[in-house]
Amino acid sequence: MTEHRSPEEETPLPTHSIGMPERAVTGPWRMLRPLGNRDFRVLFSAVVLSVFAAGMWAVVMVYSVIGAGGGPLDLSLVAAANAVGLLLCAVPGGIVADRVSRRLIVRLVELLNLVAITSVVVTGWFGVVTIPHLAIVAFALGAGAGFFFPAYSAMLPRILPPEQLLAANGLEGAIRPALQQAAGPAVAGVIVAAVMVPTHAALAIAIAHGCALVLLLFQGPEPVLASEEPSDTTKSVFHDLKEAVQFTVKTPWLLWTLLYASGWVLVFIGPDEVLLPFITRERIGVDPRWFGFLLAVYGLGGVLGSIVVSSRPLPRRYLTVMNLVWGLCTLPYVLIGVTDQYWVMLAVVFVCGFGFSFGNVIWGTLLQRRVPTHMLGRISSLDFFVSLALMPLSMALAGPVAEVVPIPVIFLFAGVLPLLFGIVAIIVAKMPQDEIAHPLDR
Repeated sequence: MTEHRSPEEETPLPTHSIGMPERAVTGPWRMLRPLGNRDFRVLFSAVVLSVFAAGMWAVVMVYSVIGAGGGPLDLSLVAAANAVGLLLCAVPGGIVADRVSRRLIVRLVELLNLVAITSVVVTGWFGVVTIPHLAIVAFALGAGAGFFFPAYSAMLPRILPPEQLLAANGLEGAIRPALQQAAGPAVAGVIVAAVMVPTHAALAIAIAHGCALVLLLFQGPEPVLASEEPSDTTKSVFHDLKEAVQFTVKTPWLLWTLLYASGWVLVFIGPDEVLLPFITRERIGVDPRWFGFLLAVYGLGGVLGSIVVSSRPLPRRYLTVMNLVWGLCTLPYVLIGVTDQYWVMLAVVFVCGFGFSFGNVIWGTLLQRRVPTHMLGRISSLDFFVSLALMPLSMALAGPVAEVVPIPVIFLFAGVLPLLFGIVAIIVAKMPQDEIAHPLDR
């Protein structure tokens, strides 16, 4: 297995705690250490603005559809357009990230985001915003995300030393739920209520994307790594995709974790996304704030999970810990099927959010540490695509299944099966032996 090592003489990095050896830095200081790198500060600041804008768009999109005279079907169409754009561009985005400058990709994506949102502001100002227009904008934003995040993931090991990747992924894992699920929607709700016209509130989103674009213009060129193979642009994109698929199939820990993630999504996401809102409404109350607070607590768990894992050294049994944490965090969902106590529901979603983000930070770090740098964009996009591919099916099945299967049984399977899938992946891929054979600097 090829592992990436970034020579310090090629990418001199300022330290966050001068005079402190890397292994001595623990707690929150360890998590903040990547911010000592100027290029990471610029990139991370742009990501913060972009994620915040995505959180605001989630609210503005809903009320823009309503303002255009649309109903639930129209909102589904717009939301589906975003998902389709994301899925269609995830794999091409990874191929492109391994062929051209990642810095150019993230700049172009932010420019696309700025243009798309600005079009909503302009048309809304003249009162001619339509459902098809909003669907096109949603598709563009989804497609941009499909290109942005493989490029972002592939860029990190080029600008940070290996021992700082866990902390960098932890920072991103912490700000995403905090901004996209909490702060962004909250701010957008306040703005929409203040300006009354939802599309006018899109101006704040455009400003955020514009600021992100300006920041990215100040990012320096990526260093050339001695361990990186030069990309061969004479080969077809199908060759690049085939190479990534072959690498995935021949790498047991990678293949079986992706298969595990697909099964996890299939059995868990539908009950969580589709059935949980109705359970909350029936057992706790019709006030939407009950469910909204559940989402906020889930996001809080994700923030703390990211902080905890990135504030400590990488676990020695990193593959085993990652898969077991993912499986164990869904186990309390068995209680969702039978409880009518709100505090129990809060505790369950907090544990799930904590464990999901905890494992995700380790996973992102492993891709950047153990996948050859020249194909990291493609592998990241395959991960993105495989993880999301069964999500629509899971959500489509949840409602019909609930008509014939009791809710407690559905949540029993949603809570238990992910843990069983994780144990199978650990055993079949021989992950404990792999961890011993491939120790990572902590």
